[in-house]
Amino acid sequence: MQQLKLAVSGAQILFVAFGALVLVPLLTGLNPAMALLGAGIGTLLFQVCTGRQVPIFLGSSFAFIGPIIYSIHTWGQGATMFGLFAAGFMYFVFAAIVRWRGMALVNTLLPPVVIGPVIMIIGLSVATAASGMAMGQAGGKQLLPYETSLLLAAISLATTIIVSIYARGMFKLVPILAGVIVGYIAAAFMGAVDFAKLADAPWLALPAFHSPEVNWAAAAFMLPVAIAPAIEHIGGVMAIGGVTGKDYTKSPGLHRTLAGDGLGVCVAGLIGGPPVTTYAEVTGAVMITRNFNPVTMTWAAVFAIAMAFFGKFNALLQSIPMPVMGGIMVLLFGTIASIGLKTLIEAKVDLMEPRNLVIISVVLTAGIGGLTLKLGDFALAGVGLCSLLAIGLNLILPRRAASHDGIVEGQDI
Repeated sequence: MQQLKLAVSGAQILFVAFGALVLVPLLTGLNPAMALLGAGIGTLLFQVCTGRQVPIFLGSSFAFIGPIIYSIHTWGQGATMFGLFAAGFMYFVFAAIVRWRGMALVNTLLPPVVIGPVIMIIGLSVATAASGMAMGQAGGKQLLPYETSLLLAAISLATTIIVSIYARGMFKLVPILAGVIVGYIAAAFMGAVDFAKLADAPWLALPAFHSPEVNWAAAAFMLPVAIAPAIEHIGGVMAIGGVTGKDYTKSPGLHRTLAGDGLGVCVAGLIGGPPVTTYAEVTGAVMITRNFNPVTMTWAAVFAIAMAFFGKFNALLQSIPMPVMGGIMVLLFGTIASIGLKTLIEAKVDLMEPRNLVIISVVLTAGIGGLTLKLGDFALAGVGLCSLLAIGLNLILPRRAASHDGIVEGQDI
């Protein structure tokens, strides 16, 4: 009976994480089945690394949406998979730093003035794609009628906003899922859903695996992208610790949770799914249900793996019309940018200080403007380039000594 209760709780956790989990592959062109498989396997590997002490479920990371789209367009899916696999090693680097020097060195290399604008770029760099999808456009072509697309995008966006603001309890945790469901139903009534592939799909099917291709340019592009979600992971671990009343940064330790997440990212990328990360929605669900048993996450992972083999279900996901996803993206990417702004505000970053203004300005302009650094066949752009710019400028630019009436702070008079 106890295991049955835990299984039901695990299904509930997957339901909460589901909308965001499958949204990333649907937006990037990856296979949703592989996202489910990667999330399930990644969570189980995380539990192995942490001795199943932390009630965390790993789902698809939004931070990689823009970079995946760019990488697939530039190098192809096989090279992108190798790049995502390589990105997991950034977590091992952070784990080693935390193990060696604690959080002090991480905070020195990645203060809020670096992390804030980089997170903003993660959202803003793909804002054009979100608007295009909402209008039924892709690749410069109008794929669906403009008026129909805008109406569907508005319906899914409005539903997501209403649920996120006015819903209560568990329903408040699934705004994306609600937006997709309502938008899909509206699209079906408007004749915008192609049910042919859904009817032809088998009930059970082995997920289609795509072979990775070694491409060091794609790997170098993806490595810096992992910085933001790695920092997000640390915040996620601290957040779940605040809910359960346990300090997971000490036991099992941040170095082990980072390594577990990194291992999950490597495996997810290798099989063709998006990288995984901690989910605030899951932390919220744990807080509401007060179920702190990590075995619940084991069940959620098992259910995610099982769902990856349901052919009809994956065909249903892939039949969701583009404008429905576009409407949700308009809110989602703006929210990511807002989180970056929130990072700067909470840290009270002084924009009157020239060095801070320079770092933020250069990063935002380079990221939104699509600045690309090319060295022969190697190219670096987007979040990867912005991360390196922010870190480099932060290390190079001198810090101004704070003073009042000509007296330097920190000196005894």
